Amino acid sequence: MKKLTALILSLIMIFTLCACGSEPAEESDLAYVQGKGKLVVGITEFNPMDYRDEADPTGWIGFDADLAKAFAESIGVDVEFIELDWDNKIMEINSKSVDCLWNGLTLTPEVVNSLGTTNPYCNNAQVVVLNADAADKYTDEESLKDLSFAVEAGSAGEVVATEKGFNTVAVLTQADALMEVASGTSDACIIDLLMAGAMIGEGTSYPQLTYTQKLTSEEYGVGFRKGSDLAEKFNEFYKAAFESGQVQEIAEKYGVQETIICK
Repeated sequence: MKKLTALILSLIMIFTLCACGSEPAEESDLAYVQGKGKLVVGITEFNPMDYRDEADPTGWIGFDADLAKAFAESIGVDVEFIELDWDNKIMEINSKSVDCLWNGLTLTPEVVNSLGTTNPYCNNAQVVVLNADAADKYTDEESLKDLSFAVEAGSAGEVVATEKGFNTVAVLTQADALMEVASGTSDACIIDLLMAGAMIGEGTSYPQLTYTQKLTSEEYGVGFRKGSDLAEKFNEFYKAAFESGQVQEIAEKYGVQETIICK
C-alpha cells in the first residue's frame, strides 16, 4: 500500500512538472515587434523632433523620427508613426496601440515609474514663450503669475505650470500652444526649448515671439512598456550609433547637435 501511495505521488509530481513546463514563456517585447515586422511609434507633431513631410515614405521626419527609423532598421523591422493625444500616452502604450513613445519624451517621475525608459539621449528645458515686445515686463517667475498660459495636455510644460500655480488652458499640441500666443488668445505658453529654437524668432513661422525664462532643466528618453527588453536594446543601439557618428549626423541635419547626450 505504501509503495502504491508513493507511486501515485510520484506520478502526480511528474504530471505537475510537465504541465508547468508546457506553459509557453511570455514573449519578449523585442520578439513581439520582430514577429509583426513593425515598430509602431507614438508621436505628436513637434518640430524639430517629429513633423510631417509627405515626401518621406513614412510621412514624418525630424531628429526623433529619423533616429526611430535607424533603430527599427537595426532590429530588422519597418517603422510606423501614429499621432497620439499626448495626454493618453500611457494608456496607448499599455494597450499596445503603439510600441513606444518617442517624441521629446521628458523623463519625469511619472514617466519613469509608468514605462520602461531608456537612458537619456537629449537635453531640454521648459521655457516661457511670449510676444517679443512684452518680454522685458516678465523677467522673473513672480511677474508671470497674472498671465494666461497655453500648455499641451499631458506635457512636461503642463506639469511645471501646475506646480507653479500658473493660470493655464490645455491644448492638444505644443504647436497649438504657440498659435494661441500668436493669435492673442493666451498671453504666453510653456513649451520645450528644442521646439522654441526651431519655431520662434527671426526666420521662423513666429518671428514676433521669443522665449524668456527656463523653468526646468530636463532630459529626453524613449518610453517602452514596463519591463520591455526594447529599452536596453535602444541603449545598445544608441551607444553604437553615437560611436559611429550616426547620431551626430542626424542631429546636425535638424540643428539639435548641441543638445544630444554623449554615450
